[in-house]
Amino acid sequence: QVQLVESGGGLVQAGGSLRLSCAASGRTLSGRTVGWFRQAPGKEREFVVAIVWGVGRTYYADSVKGRWTISSDNAKNMIYLQMNSLKSEDTAVYYCAAGWVPGRLSTQYDSWGQGTQVTVSS
Repeated sequence: QVQLVESGGGLVQAGGSLRLSCAASGRTLSGRTVGWFRQAPGKEREFVVAIVWGVGRTYYADSVKGRWTISSDNAKNMIYLQMNSLKSEDTAVYYCAAGWVPGRLSTQYDSWGQGTQVTVSS
């Protein structure tokens, strides 16, 4: 099992930036995909972005494409999500997750962090 811990959430004004971090420990991430999902109050958890570990191939939701960037530091077992041009609709709890395929469904991920709150004020 992979353990994931998110950090970096907070309160930011619309148009601002935040960088989320996800620290992975336990089993290796080799061959896995790490994704970020988010869940706003009263809404279902939705896919944001994913990266194939060690390969670097990325997948973005249309809602964040061009604004956000996922990256990884393989030596440190860290995954980062740079969020620019934040909007009020980006307000949600953000989760880091690991799965075996680069999917967009939460059911395709079997390890999850506890989440970090991102609040964007307008």
